[in-house]
Amino acid sequence: MQNTQNRAPTSAAFAFIFITVALDMMAVGIVAPVLPKLIIDFEHGDVARAAGYAGLFATLWAAMQFIFSPIIGAASDRFGRRTVILLSNFGLGLDYVLMALAPTLGWLFVGRLISGITSASYPTAGAYIADVTPPQERAAKFGMLGAAFGLGFIIGPALGGLLGGIDLRLPFWTAGALSLANAAYGFFILPESLPPEKRRPFSLRNAHVFGSLKLLRSHPELLGLACAVFFMALAHESLPNVFVLYTDQRYGWSETGVGLALALVGLGSATVSMTVVRPLVRRVGERQTALIGLLFGMAGCCVFAAAQTGAVFLCGILFIALWGVAGPSIQSLMSHRVDPTEQGQLQGAISSLRALTGMIGPILFTQVFSTAVKRGGSLLLGAPYFLSAGLLLVALFIGLRVLPRRQVAAAAA
Repeated sequence: MQNTQNRAPTSAAFAFIFITVALDMMAVGIVAPVLPKLIIDFEHGDVARAAGYAGLFATLWAAMQFIFSPIIGAASDRFGRRTVILLSNFGLGLDYVLMALAPTLGWLFVGRLISGITSASYPTAGAYIADVTPPQERAAKFGMLGAAFGLGFIIGPALGGLLGGIDLRLPFWTAGALSLANAAYGFFILPESLPPEKRRPFSLRNAHVFGSLKLLRSHPELLGLACAVFFMALAHESLPNVFVLYTDQRYGWSETGVGLALALVGLGSATVSMTVVRPLVRRVGERQTALIGLLFGMAGCCVFAAAQTGAVFLCGILFIALWGVAGPSIQSLMSHRVDPTEQGQLQGAISSLRALTGMIGPILFTQVFSTAVKRGGSLLLGAPYFLSAGLLLVALFIGLRVLPRRQVAAAAA
């Protein structure tokens, strides 16, 4: 084990980090199609009551991410990335086994809360990438993590639907097996990326959500970029929360059509993250790449909002996919502005901001859409996506204000 920790990070280690993020998201996606049905079973077929519990499960899962992402990120600054990532994988695997065996709704609820904590490994994965990647290459690597995130969400629900058709608990067993196998694999091949001399003491006072804000306030540009991340992530919440409702109401799409369109969104975003981020950053820099991505996002949301036909709506998916170059660039720009000993705390703070939008977004966008349906008119139906475009405009304005035209030298160089 000692040799593994001392060995320099290799391509196998990068592959492991990529797979870890993909498997975490795939595990979340695997249970998505069957969790509501399992809750219905526990409630003896009472769909209305089960729907209330399903919403509560989703909100509290996001709340666990919001609370624990900065704590786990800061823990990796103290105990090392390898330890935290492996424990996260192992804990997540055991938790899915617990949910597979859950005899009551209460046990399933506890398992879901634990999964919200243990699946918060994305900050540590981001910190690992920041540790071992030159500043000029970080945007591309963060883009690869985004691709892993997207691929996991594409594969997971499809696999979960197939397995759930056999047995409602089989997706949980599968998710647990994948996480445990990944932990075992990483134990042998994943080297530590943060040497002991670069670690910092763990302080819960600084690691909790509000403590992480202190880090974001430590640099004016860092705080501005954090605000941009918040508005961008909030705008993105329109996709999972009203996409199905919107396309059904406006275009009359079937379940199959909606599923294929969502898969196309995920596939497009993953492809852009893997193939476009690196060459674009090398050509125009991280600042311009981030601003270009936000412009594409605004264009895509406006196309979604104004499209009178399903065919035009599908054209907007290309712009939405190209929006994907903004996130990795902003994340990389933020990583340049903190010390190497604070990368875990920073990535945790970023994940916490995204989790916060996961709690706000569902209520915000569904209520806007509900109001638009009641008011009538095809253009009004696009209100959620016009709102997303407006949020991205705010993020763009912040980016223009806080980012100097000259590329900032990385603090971690």
